[in-house]
This record gives sequence, C-alpha cells and structure tokens, in this order.
Amino acid sequence: MPVITKDLVSVLINTGGSTRVAKPVAPRFRVGDRVLVRTLNPEHHTRLPRYARGKRGTVEHDHGVFVFPDTSAHDEGEKPQHVYTVRFVARELWGPSAPERDTLRLDLWDDYLDPAP
Repeated sequence: MPVITKDLVSVLINTGGSTRVAKPVAPRFRVGDRVLVRTLNPEHHTRLPRYARGKRGTVEHDHGVFVFPDTSAHDEGEKPQHVYTVRFVARELWGPSAPERDTLRLDLWDDYLDPAP
C-alpha cells in the first residue's frame, strides 16, 4: 500500500483518493432489490453504521466495484465488491416516533448486505 506523504495530501484533497477498481465482479443486487443489513460486530473498524445493522432497505444505485475497506485497512487484501446506495425509511432505523416521510441513504458494500426475506 502506498505511503501518503506530505506532498501527496494536496493532490488527494483536490483529486480524491478513489478506491474504485476495474475488476469483473458480478453484482449481488440490482436497483429495486430489498436488502437486509447484516448484524456484524467485528473487533476492528468497519464502515457499517451500527444503527443500520439488522435493518431493511432498498437498493437505489450500484456505484460499481470498489476495494472493501474492512479487509484493506488490515492488510487482508482488496476483496473488490460492489457498493450500493441503499435507501432506508426513518421509521425502519429509529422507530415509530421518526417522521414518516423521512429517509436516509447509505453507501454499503456487498459484504454488509443480504437479500431481505
């Protein structure tokens, strides 16, 4: 993994540091699919928000294939997979007191999702 030096910081800020990869990985989900966020409790850092674990949402967009940060950050390989925008209704995440028309969208990797029953 490349070392980010002081000279590279401004370049990354101005151009971004995308982890998109050009690998032929089949998507597990399509736009409109209902998904269930896995209830994972790893001992290490994850990009999976705790408040979304065990909740149901709908895939709105497939962003393509990216490095999976949970393995990459621990030198366990890129594990390339699709990232999806998943739409959740607020009441699914925070219960009946949440405004009924509010929604939240999260970008989530394949490994965080299962098909909703």
